Amino acid sequence: MKRLVLLFLLVFAAPAAAWAEPPVWDYQIVSSYPHDPGAYTQGLFFEAGALYESTGQHGRSQVRRVTLETGKVVQQHGIDARHFGEGSVAWNGRLLQLTWQSQLGFIYDLKTLKPLGTFTYPGEGWGLTHDGKRLIMSDGTTELRFLDPETLKETGRLRVNAGGRDLVNLNELEWVEGEIWANVWQTDFIARISPTTGEVVGWIDLSNLLGDDRTPQAEWLNGIAYDPATKRLFVTGKLWPKLYEITLTKRGP
Repeated sequence: MKRLVLLFLLVFAAPAAAWAEPPVWDYQIVSSYPHDPGAYTQGLFFEAGALYESTGQHGRSQVRRVTLETGKVVQQHGIDARHFGEGSVAWNGRLLQLTWQSQLGFIYDLKTLKPLGTFTYPGEGWGLTHDGKRLIMSDGTTELRFLDPETLKETGRLRVNAGGRDLVNLNELEWVEGEIWANVWQTDFIARISPTTGEVVGWIDLSNLLGDDRTPQAEWLNGIAYDPATKRLFVTGKLWPKLYEITLTKRGP
């Protein structure tokens, strides 16, 4: 609750100029697909035409490959109940998965999801993506970390700001056409972030995306998957029964 209040103070209660300057995009639903309503989505990405998802909660955390059209899990691997799974990314034939507070990450073979090893990092792990050269990691704060994708050691940080104010609760990440896109936890917004300045250069407003599909257990929006080969964009949320393909339209003045 404290983090939600802080986010409101830093962003939603910011001066009007902070919201007026970065453009806002609305959405249109292209298609909707079944999504496991028991999946506490923490990471989502496309790789070589396949959809991968990592899920959270103690005793239920997994990495999985999913058939987009049916939502069926075709391959999965769970982690020890001591760990709370978080974001994930593909790199060089491997799948990397963070955990929330264990300061431990897991490495898998991307094709088989066979465990290959682990890595460590200080603090919390939330979201994970890459820009083709570096891994980009969120930890729930206003800073994004850059990691060497081979050694998995931290190489730098980027402070994210919206209208000159720190933006916190950066969650699931996706690299989209030269920008870092981040779900902002406990909101319906995705921040479009400059990877060089850390400035929020745009907002995506996904308010009421679930609509009539909403169920009592459905939680916050979390999960962005972009397929660069087809330019398709997919989003979902924690315990959502649907995954949506969407297009964006820039909101007028």
